[in-house]
Amino acid sequence: MANTTRYDAGNVGAGAPPTVTQARLQPSSLGAFLRYFLYLGTVGFGGPIALAGYMQRDLVERRRWISARDYMEGLALAQLAPGPLAAQLAIYLGWVRARVLGATLVGVAFVLPSFLMVVAIAALYVAYGGLPWMHGAFYGIGAAVIAIIARSMLKLARLALARDRLLWAIGLVSALVTAWTESEIFWLFVGSGVIAVLVKVRQRRSVVAASLVVPLSLTLAAVPASADILLPILRYFTVAGLVVFGSGLAVVPFLHGGVVQQYHWLTERQFLDAVAVSMITPGPVVITVAFIGYLVAGLPGAVLAAIGIFVPCYLTVVVAAPHFHRVVGNHSVKAFVDGVTAAATGAIAGAAFVLGRRAIVDLPTVLIALATLALLFLPKRLPEPALILAAGIIGILHGAAPAGAH
Repeated sequence: MANTTRYDAGNVGAGAPPTVTQARLQPSSLGAFLRYFLYLGTVGFGGPIALAGYMQRDLVERRRWISARDYMEGLALAQLAPGPLAAQLAIYLGWVRARVLGATLVGVAFVLPSFLMVVAIAALYVAYGGLPWMHGAFYGIGAAVIAIIARSMLKLARLALARDRLLWAIGLVSALVTAWTESEIFWLFVGSGVIAVLVKVRQRRSVVAASLVVPLSLTLAAVPASADILLPILRYFTVAGLVVFGSGLAVVPFLHGGVVQQYHWLTERQFLDAVAVSMITPGPVVITVAFIGYLVAGLPGAVLAAIGIFVPCYLTVVVAAPHFHRVVGNHSVKAFVDGVTAAATGAIAGAAFVLGRRAIVDLPTVLIALATLALLFLPKRLPEPALILAAGIIGILHGAAPAGAH
């Protein structure tokens, strides 16, 4: 396998990176494999970096169900291809275990617990969202979420941009454009990738592998054309699934531009609440789309939004996995992804600024955001869901938010 040091497991905070040489693998049934991912999807907090670390610790080091080589290749694919990192890595490990059947079942097992939790919260939100205590809770939660996004953006910047001046320049431009336009421009991402290829790779004839491009038509056939609202939901979230690189937070600016500004499905407040819900539930951050889909079209909307966001990364794994070793060392592919990731990091920063103006509206929300940020920088910081729940309680105690904050 080609050298993939930039994408090694040491970057996922799970201790020492695994070595290719490893003790003999232990046999495991497909049922046991699926039970593990149901468990991880149920209790796996901390975002994509933490979830990837749990998989390395549990499947590679402790159980020895997956080889270090397979894990490293899966992590590299999750970094290089579009799609939420943790879900894509899980699907790849399922493919290693039982090919297409394993990828399918593991993908469902990993996503299903958080999907059900988010749908339940969405149902409560619709039923009780107009009550003062609910307004107060999300008043405090919104401020805490902005601090968490800011912290996550800083961590991602250190990992993705390092000391590369070109990538920092791309990230800065993307942040400014996102903050100015209050939306994510898809062609800015593509252009960032192309610029990185042209600058970093002298051989300009190489292009990104076609196997990493997922045809949208495969997912758009899932609902009839007569479904006036459901078809746009599926189409939009499928496209969203193609612009997520690495961190699930990368989809936030894209969703904000479409859900709030283009289609007007949600208000600014509802969108911020949707992001908050994804952070108080385990599993992939992008499961926030199920909350959005539920608010737009009930349970069918939630199901189709989840299908749309996850099917692209599933198809990417199934199509690319058998051939991935051929492109994993391609410098042009890595340069393109570096550029896109830099643009995504900048877009997250721009989105945090845009959303922050809606969430941090007075002195109490300023204090909540600053306190949350300070706690996140502690050596032994509190879990993010605990911080968000504490902020919600503070919001309830403070009372309903002022009119300008809703």
